[in-house]
Amino acid sequence: MRKKIFSGILLVVISYAGCFAQSFTGKWKNIDDETGKPKAVIEIFKKGDHYYGKILELLIKPTNNNCVKCTDDRKNKPLLGLEMLRSMTLEGKELTGGKILDPSKGKEYKCTISFENSNKLKVRGYIGVSLIGRNQYWERMK
Repeated sequence: MRKKIFSGILLVVISYAGCFAQSFTGKWKNIDDETGKPKAVIEIFKKGDHYYGKILELLIKPTNNNCVKCTDDRKNKPLLGLEMLRSMTLEGKELTGGKILDPSKGKEYKCTISFENSNKLKVRGYIGVSLIGRNQYWERMK
C-alpha cells in the first residue's frame, strides 16, 4: 500500500515539474488568426536574459519580400531572418515585457506569450492594456 501511495505522489510531482520544463525556444509555426492557415515558421531563441524571435520561412507568399511598412531599423529589410519578437523576458510561466512586430502592417505591439499546452503557444499582441489586442496560436514544429 505504501508503495502505491509513494508511486502516486511521485507521479504527481514529476508531472507538476514537467509543466515548468517547457521551453519557449525552438521553431514554431504561426497560425493566422483571421484565416486559420499557417503563415510562417518563427524561431524563438534566447540571448542573455531576453528572448527574441525571427522569421525562418514564409509559408504564404507575401506581396513584398521586404518589410516596407516598418518604420524602425527593420524598414525595407528582408522578411526572411527579420526579428519580429524583441526583448521578451520570462516572468513566471510566460514571456512578457517585449514587443512583437506585425510585418504586414509595420506596427509593433506589446506582447505576452504563454503555453496553451506543451506544443501550442498563445501569442497576444496588444496596445496599452492587454484587453485591447488579438491572439494568435503558434504550433511547435516537430
